[in-house]
Amino acid sequence: MGKYLRNVLDFAVYFVARFAVCVVQSISLDVCSRWAEILAFLFNDVLRVRRKLVDSNLSHAFPDYSERERLLVARKMWTHLFLMVAEVARAPREMHGLNWWKNIRIENGRQMFSALHADRPLILITAHFGNFEMGGFLLGLLGYPTFSVARKLDNPYLNEFIGDFRGQTGQYIIDKNEGYEDILSVLGNNGVMAFLADQSAGRKGAWIQFFNRPASAYKAMALLSLQYDAPIFICFATRTDDQPMHFTLRVVDYFDPRSKPDNIATVQEITQWHALRLEEQVRLIPHQYWWLHNRWKTYGRVFK
Repeated sequence: MGKYLRNVLDFAVYFVARFAVCVVQSISLDVCSRWAEILAFLFNDVLRVRRKLVDSNLSHAFPDYSERERLLVARKMWTHLFLMVAEVARAPREMHGLNWWKNIRIENGRQMFSALHADRPLILITAHFGNFEMGGFLLGLLGYPTFSVARKLDNPYLNEFIGDFRGQTGQYIIDKNEGYEDILSVLGNNGVMAFLADQSAGRKGAWIQFFNRPASAYKAMALLSLQYDAPIFICFATRTDDQPMHFTLRVVDYFDPRSKPDNIATVQEITQWHALRLEEQVRLIPHQYWWLHNRWKTYGRVFK
């Protein structure tokens, strides 16, 4: 495909995305919710997008679930994903530094906010669970800039658009493929790094147990914590009682290299620890996790 044609197609996709955002911002939240349910039924039951993978993941994670129960969780997951897009589109217009408390409740946050004011670097661990974009958005509204690692989108217009949204409140993206030195610079200057910790790290990752199956996990969070004396806080922004645009930012647990517990000291133990904390939370609200995410793909290549 020629460069000119590729550029035209990228801009066309960007235009459609911007138009969709305008529509979402102009209609009521109730209408957004109804459309999320319709699209969820279309993607899950009609088009069956990643249906086999989602059902396989749910079968392993919840072996006691019936086929009907797995179907309902899968459909609610798709509803959650479409609602998440709508919430991200609406957040800049509906939430600001003076009214955020109407939409977001913070639980167990005292130690994390104390750490944000300390003269030390900080590592935040979250996952493809709940609306993780809203967690960074809130911290930005409260005046705590964060840096996250992500792969650049192939579409430069969409990449810039999403980057602008995150940058409005002080969320900055470091390129996953070229940003290692930037990560070290952030931590070296007592900044805050946020990581999505539930992605497969390939054959060279740390092998941990996640939903009773071996999974490859990135060691970076544990290594950086020990190297830079950076506390780790595990936190998730989940939708409260399935109400759109209402979230609970919950700090689940934390680890401080200066006071290591006996059972959490090594890179392997730290990595297993945050994976188990995620699993515990997902079991409480399974439909807010990305089951279409191929979390165990490396396990399938290595052990089968």
